[in-house]
Amino acid sequence: MQVYDTVNKLAEEIKTSAEFIDLKNAKQAINIMPEYKNKIEEFNKLRYEEQLNAMQTGKTDETKMLNIQNMYKEMIEIPEIKKYFDAEFKFNVMLGDVNRIISEAVKDVLN
Repeated sequence: MQVYDTVNKLAEEIKTSAEFIDLKNAKQAINIMPEYKNKIEEFNKLRYEEQLNAMQTGKTDETKMLNIQNMYKEMIEIPEIKKYFDAEFKFNVMLGDVNRIISEAVKDVLN
């Protein structure tokens, strides 16, 4: 049971981390601005569709990628959206680091 106790403690630590709190606050700020929320949702939808397409076909659609990049450049000109993207990035880096550390610890039995 110690592993579960530890992982529950980790979950609590994540929820009280600066990265989590910053993302939560940035998301709340975006959610009260429907125009910004819709922009982010549309951007994420296009990005996801292109990632899926690239995985399925093995190729990226340069036109769509350029459109996504231009969309991102426009969106980060809006301070609230830039703050959201920055917070999302920092949170994802933290989660990626946690996953990497755990994966590294168990790689011997997974390979």
